[in-house]
Amino acid sequence: MTDARNADPDTAVNVSTDVAKRASIAAFVGTAMEWYDFFLFTTAAALVFNVEFFTSENAFVASMASFATLAVGFVARPIGGLIFGALGDKIGRRRVLMITVIGIGVVTALIGMLPTYAQIGVWAPTLLVILRFLQGLAVGGEWSGAVTFAIEHAPVEQRAKYAAIPQLGSPVGTILSSGGFFLVSALSSEEFFISWGWRIPFLIAIPLLLVAIVIRKHMEESPVFMQLEAEDAIAEQPIREVFKSSWRQIVIAAMVAFTGVGGFYVVTTFIVSYGKSTLGLPANLLLFAAMIAAIAELGVLWIGGRLGVRYGANRVAVVGGIATVVMAFPVFLLVTTKVPVLVVLGMVIGIIVVSIPYAAQGAILTDLFPARLRLSGVAISSNLSSVLSGFMPLIATALVATQGGHWWPVSVLLVVVAAITLTGALLAPRHSAVHHITGAQLPARTEA
Repeated sequence: MTDARNADPDTAVNVSTDVAKRASIAAFVGTAMEWYDFFLFTTAAALVFNVEFFTSENAFVASMASFATLAVGFVARPIGGLIFGALGDKIGRRRVLMITVIGIGVVTALIGMLPTYAQIGVWAPTLLVILRFLQGLAVGGEWSGAVTFAIEHAPVEQRAKYAAIPQLGSPVGTILSSGGFFLVSALSSEEFFISWGWRIPFLIAIPLLLVAIVIRKHMEESPVFMQLEAEDAIAEQPIREVFKSSWRQIVIAAMVAFTGVGGFYVVTTFIVSYGKSTLGLPANLLLFAAMIAAIAELGVLWIGGRLGVRYGANRVAVVGGIATVVMAFPVFLLVTTKVPVLVVLGMVIGIIVVSIPYAAQGAILTDLFPARLRLSGVAISSNLSSVLSGFMPLIATALVATQGGHWWPVSVLLVVVAAITLTGALLAPRHSAVHHITGAQLPARTEA
């Protein structure tokens, strides 16, 4: 027999599909803006920041410094996960989502207004690092809060589908950010783009923020959280409790999440930088390839969520891990041909394979933790994975430098990343598949 503290209200909450759709849209809008802002920074790190904010006669050193700044945001994410995960389990998912989306939008706009090294000297990279850290804090609570919000408004047997909808924010953010840079660079001179044009996409974050606030303001709190409140089952110390009772789940969840983020940055941010600096490919070609790949990712995520309902999210992630291992070398072979069509094809294939486990990620992670500790568990595990993910472009750049510019070590790195996710997916419980097949209620999770 379980008491109120150990009971999981997931299967006792009745929700309609209309409410589930509205909640998933609210989650999607915020995550789209989140990834729009975050991808702006990664693209700018590859194309602009190494020139405007870091001064060095050595292009490799400047690129490394720029990617190190990129990694700062990923270091901040686990801290943000701890802060906002605990808040979400104590004061509610909706309040946390309002805080994080406002934080992301404001910081991104400030980056677009930041003076360069030529204008204020060393304060330019210093302020850039500080703003990147603050952005990382907010992002650390946004995705985990959004996917938790979405699945807790959804019927249990349909959670894999609704958990994939916030994931659509990733390719939409990529399309908007890459598209913004592509249009600005295509319609202006390179001198204008480097000196001022790159700021325009950052400043567009302001109207996007207003849209996200309006949509989220009209959503009610998660019915699962409200039931926890009604039963007086809110965790008093969620961080301590989740580490004590669910540390194995945290490790497994971090492994599952690795390819969706770490692999993504290998086949986007690194390829953009490597293609431009080493292969001499035009920036417009690389940005165009990123946009086409993002469009393909939309389809993968949409289909992946539905396959997760039918076959189980774990099986989807396993297939994605295997596909990434198989395609790790062909992707870079295509890009290094320097043939425009093949470059685009290589990035599209790369994004497709790493997006398959990403489609299943939300359903797997949220299913690993009891409702009263869910946001803390998802936030901590996903952001632990993101720490190393943030260093992927840096590690890949260093590996290429040690091999005299050869690309093959990066393919090996991608294989390792995919193997970790594959292992995590095999270790994670297969609740989603069992529930779909039997139609039975899942047993209440305990915190023993």
